[in-house]
Amino acid sequence: MKHDHTFGEEGNGPAYLTPSSTKVTPEDIRYENLRRAYNYRFAAKPDYFRLVHSPQQVEEAVREAVTARKRITVRSGGHCGEDFVAAPDVEVILDLSPMSHVGFDPERRAFVIEAGTRVGKMINDLFHHWGVTVPCGFCMGVGAGGHISGGGYGPLSRLMGLSVDHLYAVEVVVVDGDGEVSTVVATREEDDPNRDLWWAHTGGGGGNFGVITRYWMRSPEASGTDPAELLPRPPSALHIAEVSWPWERLTEADFVRLIGNFTDWQLANSAADSPDIDLYALVNCLHRSAGNIAMNAQIPADAPNAQARMDRFLEGLRAGVGVAPTVRRQSLPWLAATQYLAVPDTGPTALALRCKVKSADLRAPHGTEQLATIYRHLTRDDYRGTYAALEYIAYGGKVNTVPSGATAIPRGALLKTFYMVTWQDPAADEQHLRWIREFYRDVHASTGGVPVPNEINTGAYVNYADVDLADPEWNTSPTPWHALYYGENYPRLQEVKAKWDPLNIFHHALSVTGAA
Repeated sequence: MKHDHTFGEEGNGPAYLTPSSTKVTPEDIRYENLRRAYNYRFAAKPDYFRLVHSPQQVEEAVREAVTARKRITVRSGGHCGEDFVAAPDVEVILDLSPMSHVGFDPERRAFVIEAGTRVGKMINDLFHHWGVTVPCGFCMGVGAGGHISGGGYGPLSRLMGLSVDHLYAVEVVVVDGDGEVSTVVATREEDDPNRDLWWAHTGGGGGNFGVITRYWMRSPEASGTDPAELLPRPPSALHIAEVSWPWERLTEADFVRLIGNFTDWQLANSAADSPDIDLYALVNCLHRSAGNIAMNAQIPADAPNAQARMDRFLEGLRAGVGVAPTVRRQSLPWLAATQYLAVPDTGPTALALRCKVKSADLRAPHGTEQLATIYRHLTRDDYRGTYAALEYIAYGGKVNTVPSGATAIPRGALLKTFYMVTWQDPAADEQHLRWIREFYRDVHASTGGVPVPNEINTGAYVNYADVDLADPEWNTSPTPWHALYYGENYPRLQEVKAKWDPLNIFHHALSVTGAA
């Protein structure tokens, strides 16, 4: 394989070697390994994969595909829940996984994160080298390319906002109306002529406008040149509570009261100035066949009255619930705690899985009828799932101090819900897909099977891609899929699409379409 050599200062030899981009065709032993990413429901079969190591190689690879009139898609971490990358008509897949550098750019006073960087590496490198972080998710194998462009949230978002709230600039390889390929850097500076492209990547989602190659991250309120002051510092340690309720002892009344207690507390403590905004929790309502309902909660260990506030939170959850939970509590240094609570990117719970996900963002709690529906689906005797669940996830806080139009991702949600089912046997596809589709439809039965924005819902989250939102069998409401993901921001996204990708080179089943 040929390499581009980059030499160290004063002829001291190579500092590093950047491999040439690699074309992997079906005859290559690597091809079969690249066909499937996280979701084994979809196996890509392109003419070739192109593994790239630099923005220049990305531009060359896009130019090659466009010149040959081949349909191209892009993969960074490979965690898309649908076949956006691996659709049957895709002829070229650009794999950015070799682009995983995290560094600091003194000229822009911002941290550079290449699009192929996994969330776990991003967290580790930012913290180890500079003692800072970006509020982001805890699925360690997710790629930065899609995670950040879709908004990006996680356990620190109530305190620090979304990932995109710290996005200073994005580098994108684009194709103009004449088929000419170029690389553009767009920043949040008000006088930047490319600012609309930056805005589109603050929640517009991946695969829409071009190929994201790099992000630059700097908090909007940061000043100076010290890298340690340009992104948020995480807590030094976290106090963690792991809680479990056994399904076999929970009645429907217990379940309804437990979830009601959790959602009521979260919504009552979701304002940015709430004294408990630093307490984050996630309740994982697994199907009864899994044995229990689980919750993890965390609070900065050095926060005022941290353990006493955790005591009050846990006591509030128990009110009116006839089953005492099992509780395990401990304090860990922040990075260790983050890794301890993380969704791993290796092992049998992370690889060779088939999956389907859905989402709904809430501004008010589910009503009694909805909770009864949730209980019914989670306790169905005609269904069993190794991992089949609905999660309630704390949200709000600083996220909602940003106006909805300031970024492409809408604001206003105080709580997130995430539906997920995973399995391994292809023969069981219909069983598991039917379960999650009927579950989600029935929870939102009063609004056409989807979370139409109203007094309870604010919509859905684009990073939890769900093609059913565009399927009239499952969305019987008059509200189109894009209104669920983008709200009133969709027309502006269409304008950006028409400007920066007028030939619609980059598209998928739920991609932004150009303005008419």
